[in-house]
Amino acid sequence: MKTFVIGDIHGGLKAIPQVLKKANISPEDTLIFLGDYVDGWSESAQVIQFLIELAKKQPCIFIKGNHDIWCEDWLKTGEGDPIWLAHGGEATRKSYESFSDVQKQEHVAFFQQMKLYYIDTKNRLFIHAGFTSMHGVEKETFKLNYHFDRTLWEMALTMNQRIEKDSKLYPERLTHYSEIYIGHTPTTKYNCLEPMNAINVWNIDTGAAFTGSLTIMDVDTKEFWQSNRVKSLYPNERGRN
Repeated sequence: MKTFVIGDIHGGLKAIPQVLKKANISPEDTLIFLGDYVDGWSESAQVIQFLIELAKKQPCIFIKGNHDIWCEDWLKTGEGDPIWLAHGGEATRKSYESFSDVQKQEHVAFFQQMKLYYIDTKNRLFIHAGFTSMHGVEKETFKLNYHFDRTLWEMALTMNQRIEKDSKLYPERLTHYSEIYIGHTPTTKYNCLEPMNAINVWNIDTGAAFTGSLTIMDVDTKEFWQSNRVKSLYPNERGRN
């Protein structure tokens, strides 16, 4: 039994079977998805349907991302946030054109069951974006930070991996967890196509929505596998570019 973490998908359904096959996933393995399943490529609704079916076959944990919040709200109200529509929501809306009202309600239920974050038995935190409380994720006052925060990752990058955990300079909010796994901020922003590590934070969003690939990582060994560049899987689309 192994545990794998998967980065932001953003409607790139074709990339998911690729990484699951490359990582040689078995039905006993646990898959932890970091959120942002929708918005970008043309198969967002199909991604959600795939994940619903996948969860029937093996242990899966689904974290909710900011794009998932926007999509869930649209499915419930029929009104799309202009920011959402401009950042991949329009492609998501089109992907649902062939889905029935019953299927859409099933997807709403799926979104509602997603976790805000997950802490495993080895005290590893899995969260879409971050948190700001120095007392840990459970004490976060502004819950939207779970989905939108970038300061945790920026802080980890700034402090650098050379800061020892017993140093007075070590950020207190990072001391609560052995490791933290995030998505949300594409590593392609830093001209990196692979997962990035800073202090005890691992960023698994390798830019599948843009010019990068979807990544899956074994959280124990840190071995990772990647899909083809997602834009090559959807050659006639722009993604979120």
